[in-house]
Amino acid sequence: MKLIDLNRAGGIGANSHFAQIGDFNFVVDCGLDPKGTGRLAAPDFGPVRGHNLNLVIITHCHLDHIGSLPVLLREHPEAQVVMSLGSRMLIERMLHNSANVMMRQREEENIPDYPLFTHEEIDRISSRLHGLPYGKPKKFRSQKDEVEITLFSAGHVAGAAGVEVKHKHRAIFFTGDVLFEDQRILKGAQFPAGHFDTLVMETTHGASETRPGVHRAGEMQRLVDDINATIERGGSFLIPVFALGRMQEILTILHDARRFRKLVDCPFFASGLGMDLADYFDEIARKTKHVQFNRSVIKELKIKPLPRKLDAGRDYEANGIYLISSGMVVERTPSYTLASGLLGHARNTIGFVGYCDPDTPGGALLAAKPGDTFVFEAAKVKTKVKAHIERYHLSGHADRDHLLQFAVQTKARSIVLDHGDAPARAWFAQQLAEKSPESKIFDMAPLQQYLV
Repeated sequence: MKLIDLNRAGGIGANSHFAQIGDFNFVVDCGLDPKGTGRLAAPDFGPVRGHNLNLVIITHCHLDHIGSLPVLLREHPEAQVVMSLGSRMLIERMLHNSANVMMRQREEENIPDYPLFTHEEIDRISSRLHGLPYGKPKKFRSQKDEVEITLFSAGHVAGAAGVEVKHKHRAIFFTGDVLFEDQRILKGAQFPAGHFDTLVMETTHGASETRPGVHRAGEMQRLVDDINATIERGGSFLIPVFALGRMQEILTILHDARRFRKLVDCPFFASGLGMDLADYFDEIARKTKHVQFNRSVIKELKIKPLPRKLDAGRDYEANGIYLISSGMVVERTPSYTLASGLLGHARNTIGFVGYCDPDTPGGALLAAKPGDTFVFEAAKVKTKVKAHIERYHLSGHADRDHLLQFAVQTKARSIVLDHGDAPARAWFAQQLAEKSPESKIFDMAPLQQYLV
């Protein structure tokens, strides 16, 4: 298989791979880099131009995996797109939200490239988007070659899929983003065990040591305990979350805690896309049985919407829980604005429950020490770090030991390292060289073709 990483910056961002097996050409994911702006936030689709694109495969519906799909399909009007049934129920809503965000960024930040696509384009590609059930192979043909595609539940988030591609007697597996542990609303990955010829694997947590004795149940309890302590000392607790997946997971965890009287009674604020997606998760739960979520948790938690206009630098003294995006506290998002007011007061807590890129404001907050001066540049706020800043190990990505164990047991001839910063990929490269010496390891450079 010929493989090119189309993510022009490499690492985590605009995730997209162009693969060729014989004359069958396909792309896995078409993301948008949340740290980038304009056309440079999208993958470089140059290597795909001039080829007949037979298929696009979407592993899941986070923006860094779907955010440039309409751009690619505009250039390849015959290409069809496959994904899991859960992702098919989510993808159009996520793309429409992305178009709205880009139109707002065009006005507020003067980005002339935006929007990269319109609502009308999303509507036009709808008939080309197809959902496949997990575990049911489907064959696709080009002029000379035939491949068989099978999707497997990847945990991570509703609809996430690992992808097996079979061509003749050869099997290739793309993990996508994966979590092997069960979450509160979603079972862990159910990947096939055994041999693959090529494995393309995410490496998100490669630079993060697995902590002995740290487990999800304990981290859930620590989160609830810290919320209670924060509210009791008169503070507010901000939980920055990804709208897709993390918000619905944390809503359910906190609903369980309150139902069993483990969570203090206090105002609870949440709004935006994540709340809208609760309806979709409810539908996915009813139709596919792969998600355990009921939107009634919102009513039972008595959730209130955020104020229409948040003021930067203001400490909202509602003494409550704020569950809002973005999960990485990206500039000009509700979590960024609220954090700019909460950070300077020792009674408050900012608690992270998912992966945070070191180069984002959220990553900078996690690296900050008490007493440091922190600058929210987009909000024009400078403050001392006085609030408690906590990280809870509730990520939707597999820890590195679980992922390494999966990779080694595949006995793959080639292992391609994907979706990870340089230190994360370096750790996996070193470990795989020791534990899987017969495998050839590829740490791909962007836009370079590899035979894997």
